Amino acid sequence: MAGYKEPGLEARRAAAASAREQALAKLKARAPLDPATQAERIAAAEAREKMQAEKRELLKAKKAQELAEKAERAAKVAPALTEAERKAARDAKYAARKARKK
Repeated sequence: MAGYKEPGLEARRAAAASAREQALAKLKARAPLDPATQAERIAAAEAREKMQAEKRELLKAKKAQELAEKAERAAKVAPALTEAERKAARDAKYAARKARKK
């Protein structure tokens, strides 16, 4: 019994050419697209793209509004600390860390 023989370059080229010819024949055999159907598809695609663009704009606006509201809440909650207050808070944090290590 003979084992499997690797196809040579010419055999692979012939197979590729045959497959290419079959694909072209299949493509040429297809019925041409009706212009009315094509126009409907284009219109539907444009409408879909327009709707998606509007949705993206709404999401951007909503996200910007949420960020603005979050910044406003943060400003109301934490009044601006002076330099001395920030330094005191930092020093207290460092002291607490050092105490935990001991």
